[in-house]
Formats: sequence, structure tokens, C-alpha cells
Amino acid sequence: LDTSTAMGRFVMDIIQRIAQLESEQIGERVYIGMEQKAKINGGVLGFNIPYGYNYVDGKLRIKPDEATTIKEMYSWYLSGKSMGEITKILNDAKLPTKRGRLWAKKTISTILKNPLYCGYLHWEEYVNKSDHDPIITVQDFDNVQHLLATHGGHPAKILTK
Repeated sequence: LDTSTAMGRFVMDIIQRIAQLESEQIGERVYIGMEQKAKINGGVLGFNIPYGYNYVDGKLRIKPDEATTIKEMYSWYLSGKSMGEITKILNDAKLPTKRGRLWAKKTISTILKNPLYCGYLHWEEYVNKSDHDPIITVQDFDNVQHLLATHGGHPAKILTK
């Protein structure tokens, strides 16, 4: 195509727009497929391997040393420690995150709000019971969500009625 002419640029523009449309349609179809999977059975929909687990043979498996840290995080929060205090405890202990970095309050918040740790998988608005082993109880998870709500945070969905 001769892009030095108006007709050449026009044709090139049309080809680029068709490619963009196809790319967006693929993205929409992938999203719809993931939503249907989450609605039906809540299977793993792709994620970074969460702290406290390894991913082995298509399943989440508890990583004991990290699971102990997860239990402590929930316990500390339930006993009245703030996310900042928990962050300081973990960093002072030189305990790295999954990626070998320092802990941040946001990371602690994400863990405390993740129903994965009590045996559920979450995607968008769907929360489904999973077959992986939980690290904490549903009751502890829900108690943390109640505490987060009283502290003005944005808790995850409460799992028990």
C-alpha cells in the first residue's frame, strides 16, 4: 500500500480498525468465558500464586511456612493490631513476601480480604467454595470482615449468614 496517498492511508486505517475490532472481540469472549466458569463452578481463573500456597498439578497446595504467617496475620488483626503494625512486625522479622519484597499495608489488606484463605475462590462478584485446603476458618475470615467494616474499610463479602 502506498501510504503517501490519501487512498493508501484510508485503506491502511480501515485495516488497523478491523484488527482493533477483532482484538476487542477476543477480549470480550475471553471475559464471558471466565464469567461463565466463575458462575458455574468457580474454578481457578488465572492469578498470581497467592502467599501461603503453591500451585502443583493444577491445584493449590498449602505452603506450611507461609500458611503460618497467614494465620498469624488474621490472629494479629483479630487481636486488635492494625495493618501498619502487622506490616512492621513482618518487615522487622525480615520475612519476605512471595516475590521477596517488603510487606506493605495494601498487601496485608489484600490478604485479609481474600476468601481464598478460608477455602473459597473469588472472581468479580462470584464467590464459590473450592476444593483447595483452607488456611483459616470461615468464621475467622468473617470476623476480620466485620472488623474491617467497623474500622471504615471496605471488607469482602461475608460468607456466613
